[in-house]
Amino acid sequence: MTNAQIGLSIATPVIIVFAIALYRMGVLQRMGTISAVLASIAIAASLFLQR
Repeated sequence: MTNAQIGLSIATPVIIVFAIALYRMGVLQRMGTISAVLASIAIAASLFLQR
């Protein structure tokens, strides 16, 4: 794995956990949380497979 792929493997779960934490604190609505999680997974998958 390249350094970029390792970074994506670390950053994506952090983004997902942060979005869920913001949802539980009441900062994000459900659809905002879902779209943030799906977008981060889609971007990470796209960048991961391009490398």
